[in-house]
Amino acid sequence: MSNPLKLVAAADLGSNSFHLLIGRVVESPLGFQIYPLDSLKEVVRLAGGLGQDKRLDAASQTRAILALQRFGERLRSFSPDRVRAVATNTLRVAKNGQEFLRTAEAALGFPIEVIAGQEEARLIYSGVTHSLPADGKKRLIVDIGGGSTEFVIGRDHAPEVLESVYVGCVRFSREFFPAGAITRGAMKAAILAARQEIQVIRKAFVSAGWDEAIGSSGTAKAIAEALSVNGSASDGIHADGLDALIARLVKAGRVEDAGIAGLRPDRIPVFAGGLAIMMAIFEELGIKVMHYGEGALRLGVLYDLVGRAQQGDMRRISVEQAMRRYSVDVSQAQRISLLAMNLWKGLRLGSDEEREQLEQQLLWASCLHEIGYSISHNSFHKHSAYIVTHADLPGFSRREQQAVAIFVLGQRGKIAKVQAQLSGPAHTSAVMCFRLACLFYRRRLDLDLPSMSLRGGPARFQLGISSDWLEQHPLTVFSLQQESAEWAKAGIDLQLLPVQEDGVSARRSAAGA
Repeated sequence: MSNPLKLVAAADLGSNSFHLLIGRVVESPLGFQIYPLDSLKEVVRLAGGLGQDKRLDAASQTRAILALQRFGERLRSFSPDRVRAVATNTLRVAKNGQEFLRTAEAALGFPIEVIAGQEEARLIYSGVTHSLPADGKKRLIVDIGGGSTEFVIGRDHAPEVLESVYVGCVRFSREFFPAGAITRGAMKAAILAARQEIQVIRKAFVSAGWDEAIGSSGTAKAIAEALSVNGSASDGIHADGLDALIARLVKAGRVEDAGIAGLRPDRIPVFAGGLAIMMAIFEELGIKVMHYGEGALRLGVLYDLVGRAQQGDMRRISVEQAMRRYSVDVSQAQRISLLAMNLWKGLRLGSDEEREQLEQQLLWASCLHEIGYSISHNSFHKHSAYIVTHADLPGFSRREQQAVAIFVLGQRGKIAKVQAQLSGPAHTSAVMCFRLACLFYRRRLDLDLPSMSLRGGPARFQLGISSDWLEQHPLTVFSLQQESAEWAKAGIDLQLLPVQEDGVSARRSAAGA
């Protein structure tokens, strides 16, 4: 980002509330700082519309779309590179989430990324720690959301242990306190249910240890304010204060009848569920005191957005780490990447934005297409695609991982297995470039390849290559014949165009070469 002052925006589509944060980026020789300028909040309770069948109901979708339309109006003057929108747990689990996202993106006017739990935790940690001093303290950061709760231990801006647990204030309030009714038995059951989920991560977090516990976002803020205003605690959240709040709610039978000063009306419907989860966290992790921390997911998204533009893209780091973890042949990845990119740049299909996006996906796919070898040589491309789809890759959204997985799965074999997932001519041609690069470098050697060009599209392509070279490589010609036949099944004509030394070409189909 070259401008000394630039506005950026982050939309956080949570399971309870939607938030929009607009910040100003101020750069200096030592880095950059983001100063929040404007924010909007809409209480949508998306998780409340998630039925037993894991489908979002019409009412929750309508609330969400109306909120996104209002956000979209505020963002109307922003270019796409200055906005990032992320969605969390509810859209991770909703079976009709993809269908809803198409309408949601149209309402907002920008793409929406559904991020994995650990990616959510990483971004939360970034947002919170950028609002705290970088003093070397080891911190436990806990964020109780509407559908999930994120736990992170790290030092300064570097996270070390990240987890996401499927417990959230909207879901727990609905399941254990229907219609707002609170009983001692229901509260005990809610705490035990949350402890059961948190128990899975307990060992890793207790072993790592921390100097200070920080709670972020709405539930932690509401509890801290309630304890402070009502005289139960003035220096953070303590177990005794949580006990007092729980006793008060149980005695009253409903949150609104408990007379808790300082509790905002929009927090009342989900307060009991959030309080039960907080108590479970204290009991399971043995926390003595927790302080509320400003900063949250949306601020972390802004820092990540600016970091990408300044060559600090977490996705690149994740790809490099995955290559090391799965012992990827770096030389082979570079060969595939270089040839695929050269072929791709010869084609002019798609908009500039689409081409830039596909180019990035091609590069990632080249780096990760063989990670499945760590499982088995047989069908390694299927193993690779599975890992890319399901692995925790910080910085990536689910959609980005799935997009890269399409390239990885489609690198060889039948095109039919990915054809339905190809979004259009540009996407199809990019996959063709990737398959051809993998074909030419199947021997895994630094070959003296002749100059070649791929032209045409969207339904007819010509691969121009030296006729002399082809005569000396009959196995490659045979492979190209098979490749052409496979594309023909997909309704696309791939022709081999031998080029003589004097530049004269003799046109012939690869299928009939």
